[in-house]
Amino acid sequence: MLHLATALAAALLASGPAHAGDDVIAAPVLRGNVTVTGDIVRVGDLIDNAGSFALVPVYRAPDLGTTGTLATAQVITALRAHQVIGVETRDIKQIAVTRLARNVDGKDLELAVAHAIEHRGGLGDAANLSLTFDRELQDLRLDASFTGAMQPTAVRFEPRSGRFDVTIEIASEDAPTPTRLRFTGTAIETVEAAVLTRNVERSDLLKSSDIVIERRTKAEVGGDAATREGALGMQLRRPMRSGQPLRVADLTKPDLVQRDQAVTVVFQAPGLYLTTRGKALDNGTEGDVVNVINLQSKRTVTGVVTGRGQVTIQTGTIQTAPPRPDPDITSSITPETAAPVSVAPVGTQPIAKPE
Repeated sequence: MLHLATALAAALLASGPAHAGDDVIAAPVLRGNVTVTGDIVRVGDLIDNAGSFALVPVYRAPDLGTTGTLATAQVITALRAHQVIGVETRDIKQIAVTRLARNVDGKDLELAVAHAIEHRGGLGDAANLSLTFDRELQDLRLDASFTGAMQPTAVRFEPRSGRFDVTIEIASEDAPTPTRLRFTGTAIETVEAAVLTRNVERSDLLKSSDIVIERRTKAEVGGDAATREGALGMQLRRPMRSGQPLRVADLTKPDLVQRDQAVTVVFQAPGLYLTTRGKALDNGTEGDVVNVINLQSKRTVTGVVTGRGQVTIQTGTIQTAPPRPDPDITSSITPETAAPVSVAPVGTQPIAKPE
């Protein structure tokens, strides 16, 4: 085999005398920093203008994703052993050799498995799956030539046990055989839920400090997990302990009327609007039906909560004689039933009190 310098000289002689404008073959020059993609360092990796010697192997490359150094004298000796001489070192003392790699983060591997099993056996979206692997999942380094996407080629999921078995392949630009990765473990579906930070009674209004957002299993919360925004300012339908997740069914609008509270009782019918005082016998939010004691008659009536501290009783049809009474005139009348009453015109006789 010809020495590299000898080969270059022979090429120059064969081309005849050099003239202005003629191309001149450059001398081999040592590189200070080298990057390789495979497991072998070749002459062409270490020097520029290596010519036909470029593919001659010299060293084994460092581990994937790492950098090693070579003393210049050691490199020159190795090159001479392969009949490569006359290399310009440019006073370089050592050469840094870096082996390129494809770094695959463990989180990316977990997400690839989650996407492979999502919507199988009743599971939801990949983002809502919590995976536990039989072997600890670690970051992975592959040869730089493995540039393909992570493709699942075999997927199994057992809904009863939550077990999965997934094989993923990553193709290479150079190698005919892809890298195969197999993962086994268990998967459960989780949801974001509003969770109580303290014990809460039924009458308490939920404040921001009472709620944190946590991931809980869907089996624990169900399909109607409450949101933080939906829970603030609401009350519970029953007392609940700290750490319990909230469902929409656990929440109710805040009570506008509370048991033993003094309330305004409104008797309302077409052409008639009367108020009196009462005491609530039940808790109730807007639209709830509650019992109230009329404080004047001491009788219990039933009405609908229509506002804070207000219960409305819709009475039956009222027969009135024209003209309609002046709305500015108030009455202390205290009807308690839906029985019709008659209202006489103003100035003729007093307003009749229901029997």
